[in-house]
Amino acid sequence: MTARTARTARITLDPAFAVGDVNPRLFGSFVEHLGRCVYTGVYEPGHPAADEAGLRTDVLELVRELGVTAIRYPGGNFVSGYKWEDGTGPVEDRPRRLDLAWRSTETNRFGLAEYMDFVAKAGGEPMMAVNLGTRGVAEALELQEYANHPGGTELSERRIAHGAKDPYGIRLWCLGNEMDGPWQTGHKTAEEYGRLAAETARAMRQIDPDVELVACGSSGQYMPTFAAWEATVLAECYDLVDHISLHAYYEEKDGDRGSFLASAVDMESFIENVIATCDHVGARLKSKKRVNLSFDEWNVWYLSRFQEEAERNPGQWEEAPRLLEDNYSVTDAVVFGSLLIALLRHADRVTVACLAQLVNVIAPILTEPGGPSWRQTTFFPFAQASRYGRGRVLMVDPAGPVYETARYGEVPLLHATAVQDEETGAVTVFAVNRSQTEPLPLEAALHGLSVGRVAEHSVLADADPEARNTLAEPERVTPHAAAEGTELADGVLRTVLEPLSWNVIRLV
Repeated sequence: MTARTARTARITLDPAFAVGDVNPRLFGSFVEHLGRCVYTGVYEPGHPAADEAGLRTDVLELVRELGVTAIRYPGGNFVSGYKWEDGTGPVEDRPRRLDLAWRSTETNRFGLAEYMDFVAKAGGEPMMAVNLGTRGVAEALELQEYANHPGGTELSERRIAHGAKDPYGIRLWCLGNEMDGPWQTGHKTAEEYGRLAAETARAMRQIDPDVELVACGSSGQYMPTFAAWEATVLAECYDLVDHISLHAYYEEKDGDRGSFLASAVDMESFIENVIATCDHVGARLKSKKRVNLSFDEWNVWYLSRFQEEAERNPGQWEEAPRLLEDNYSVTDAVVFGSLLIALLRHADRVTVACLAQLVNVIAPILTEPGGPSWRQTTFFPFAQASRYGRGRVLMVDPAGPVYETARYGEVPLLHATAVQDEETGAVTVFAVNRSQTEPLPLEAALHGLSVGRVAEHSVLADADPEARNTLAEPERVTPHAAAEGTELADGVLRTVLEPLSWNVIRLV
């Protein structure tokens, strides 16, 4: 990786040039009945830290520290075979089912009531997905009535009999999951899904006109039907939905770390292409409505490793097997932080985003059954972005050194954004140095901002790019203060970003 052109990266921050306000839902996450995300993850009756409902309080503490907002449930691929009523009523009466998505056995000990309890204790908002794979309009309406109707009907009275007197009040609903994917149980064409999504949305709005609905977009920009899928689906349901979904996962392939570090280039392209498609459909329909984006699955995920292992050892219908338990390195965390920057840079249209997933399964939090929980390297960028990334996103257009990548061509070494807290005037700069070997000087010219000093410059980096947190060393990698040299003088922030680093610079 060889950088060329100017050695110093430069940006300008001015509140007159802003992207938009951050929706708190941008810091959402995802709990799926997959592997150990639920069982021995968020839910483990009998664990020393379990509360009376079986929820792990040590995990809840970490989830609150992480700053998660919306929590999507119950899938993911799992939802396309899910019978919501299996997870209601007395736990001892709930049926065991085969989960085709992950070749596991689902006990249904954790269901809708347990999920709502978890969300409330975590301080989040529910984001419920309905099964449009093997089920349809009727079952979606039944779930909505059970969950949200105050009482006086068979389904609402059933919820009350199950111990929930008050309605759950779920506002945000996903109309299925990845229905463009041939791997999905009940996979559909764009025409089939678009009609089903429209009819489901229309019916759900008959119960409650104010629900917020997410239509399934493409499972990735790489899909052969990408963009055509969005255009066809939205032609059917544009005025009936509020968001369209995007999913994207990134991994280092064939030792090409330079391209991996530039993964956010693809994410930003994906976002911008979906925005263009949405707006084209809206214009064609002469609609005054604007459909926003729900990036409700994103992360670093070593998918190719999972696929190879699944081919060698297909699941044998175990309960809560260890699946997708990627252990993230510092390098992974830097890419992860860059993906967060990409989301913030498009906060005007990305109004929901869900890190997939929350515990154990490609997650920022790991646990051991009966044992401890700890933070992965990716925990820290998310927690910092959720804490300091609330407010108004300022436009950031870096100028400076670039490097050549095999996958994306010429890419800037600096990836950055900035968020202004409009109440206090404080500004937080989030920045990644993609160089694997060289520090990167950064200058930020500040115009019209009432800040006078650097309150903090936190860095996530390590001399070993493969360093990671494990059961044996749960705090091997944590953020540290930048070396002396970060200063704000004469309206210019000057600092040096360590090689391969995620940086949070707070100005007050």
